[in-house]
Amino acid sequence: MDLIKIGIVTTSDRAYNGIYEDISGKKIQEVLESYILNQCDFFYHLISDEQKDIENTLCLLSDETKCDLIVTTGGTGPAPRDVTPEATHNVCEKILAGFGELMRQVSLQYVPTAILSRQTAGIRKQSLIVNLPGKPKSIQECLEAIFPAIPYCIDLIGGHYIQANEENIKIFRPKEAIK
Repeated sequence: MDLIKIGIVTTSDRAYNGIYEDISGKKIQEVLESYILNQCDFFYHLISDEQKDIENTLCLLSDETKCDLIVTTGGTGPAPRDVTPEATHNVCEKILAGFGELMRQVSLQYVPTAILSRQTAGIRKQSLIVNLPGKPKSIQECLEAIFPAIPYCIDLIGGHYIQANEENIKIFRPKEAIK
């Protein structure tokens, strides 16, 4: 099985400044470990809500670390310091709007304010970048909804072959794409 490199980026001024612990980044890793059978190397970054810092971190994880998947949490709301989607748009060659649309649809089942969320996803080189919300419960719900498409997306952009733990998540690949 291929080794899968995963970047986790928490954008939060308060967690970065030690006001509270980042539990959202840990939740992402926990969920992905339950979904992926491959050995994974996780590259964790806790940064402030500065657009340039977010862009630089996404580029580092894609270009130098060569992550197959980069998942962010935080900074997707409408507040002035919420700039994670802008940073993602600036560094990606292609935007995959369907990821954000599905995450908002799922979140709307639980909270009417999900329409304020600006999650998105995009491709930079051979990395899929996905912006998740900041709350651990929402992270779980959104990853459950979008993960079935992630392994095939990574196949299509030339990343490593992710094998899913079918006991925890069902993924989709066309029959001709299955190794």
